[in-house]
Amino acid sequence: MAKVETVVLHKVMAGRTLETLSFDNTYARLPQAFYARVNPTPFSTVPYLIHANPVAADLIDLDPEQLTRPEFAALFGGSALAPGMEPLAMLYSGHQFGVYVPQLGDGRAILLGETKNDRGDRWDLHLKGAGLTPFSRDGDGRAVLRSTIREYLCCAAMQGLGIPTTQALCLVGSDDKVYREQVETGAMLVRMAPSHVRFGTFEVFYYRKQHEQLRTLADYVIDQHFSHLRDVADKYARFFADVVERTAKLIAQWQAIGWAHGVMNTDNMSILGLTLDYGPYGFMDDYDAGFICNHSDHNGRYAFNQQPYIGLWNLSCLAQALLPLAEKEALKAGLEAYQPLFDQEYQKRMRAKFGLVEAQPEDNELIRDFMGLLQGSHADYTIVFRELGTFSTEENATNDTMREHFLNRERFDEWAARYRDRLRSEGSRDDERRDRVDRVNPKYVLRNYLAQTAIEKAQTKDFSEIDRLFTLLHDPFSDQPGMESYALPPPNWGKHLAVSCSS
Repeated sequence: MAKVETVVLHKVMAGRTLETLSFDNTYARLPQAFYARVNPTPFSTVPYLIHANPVAADLIDLDPEQLTRPEFAALFGGSALAPGMEPLAMLYSGHQFGVYVPQLGDGRAILLGETKNDRGDRWDLHLKGAGLTPFSRDGDGRAVLRSTIREYLCCAAMQGLGIPTTQALCLVGSDDKVYREQVETGAMLVRMAPSHVRFGTFEVFYYRKQHEQLRTLADYVIDQHFSHLRDVADKYARFFADVVERTAKLIAQWQAIGWAHGVMNTDNMSILGLTLDYGPYGFMDDYDAGFICNHSDHNGRYAFNQQPYIGLWNLSCLAQALLPLAEKEALKAGLEAYQPLFDQEYQKRMRAKFGLVEAQPEDNELIRDFMGLLQGSHADYTIVFRELGTFSTEENATNDTMREHFLNRERFDEWAARYRDRLRSEGSRDDERRDRVDRVNPKYVLRNYLAQTAIEKAQTKDFSEIDRLFTLLHDPFSDQPGMESYALPPPNWGKHLAVSCSS
């Protein structure tokens, strides 16, 4: 097996290079109980760069020219370590499909270290698919090309949509064989986030009755990421209230855009309110409130319409883990704020999707009835909302383009008349509203069939579709010449693709 070398690279240009990236690992300063120190296991074959993200590179002030250097693929493909990196696998536990699992942890990912940009922002660099760790259980510690492409592209999609997410710096491939349902090639992905601490990181110390470790973790997270609470008397309860707010707003954004996570276990919930751990996710094609994107979710626990409730359920698990640190009533008050926060954020975003500026009591019913029309017709969620921008408030307008999406045209006509009256009541102008609506209703989303097309091409070492989708998804609201086909409904083979946790 190849050995990971600590290398000092030769500086080749001015500015922030691979050599001048300053690495640290504040998580490694925590007690040993929080992690296991372990180096990445290099591929047995030479790693090669599949794609690199200049937007993420900019977050750590890395010059884009560095992304094409051979040393870049070595450093972020598990073959080399830079000075200051202290690789470790993070410990956590979690509730998986509602059942508590006492120990999980990074089974195929390794926290390389942190780097700070010139603005003072810290970013964790987390290498996924980096090989065995003490928390791998029965796994091999590897990731496959298929799953890393899906995560890489969805990070770009969420970033383009403005939804809080982990970032993906790069995708590194290999010719190593990895065994899943079939033989596939291995790949590694560098995930970036200010922190990779999860709800389950708190749970493991609570259930082990290691309350001092729990306090150490909470103090660390507050000091690093909630610094406004450092010297507050009830800082733990207020920290929890902040997490509740971030989580409620995050899930409201998922619901508004029509995106399902698929595996909302507590170990997949970010303490910072970021979208974390892209497995069997799915953007909605035909609208179905009960959409299940994970074919392993036989009971629909993580169906699309269950996500708001599961967010609350997961927060209740976090609240329980914080009981040794905060008053029960204060934590309960934090939980009780979740639903109003979610409702407020969701309603705000849905009003924006409909082009409504003022909030009116009848808006909820108007929106709910439209969603019922979508459900009854299995109309395409993204396309129909995009076409809302074309809606005319002229008296004799039939809005035929939208009307064609609905099976019950009479019911649509009734709804359209109410919508027209509602728009007129606030003096909405069609041309101005279209510009506003098009800025919140994307033309392009990462449909499963688009990701699958990129995967199949990449398996022949044609990475052009990854690059094309990466560029497209960073600007999903604009009309992009020559890309109209990417805004069409999926072909028949692309509907209902089976996606599992191994994806």
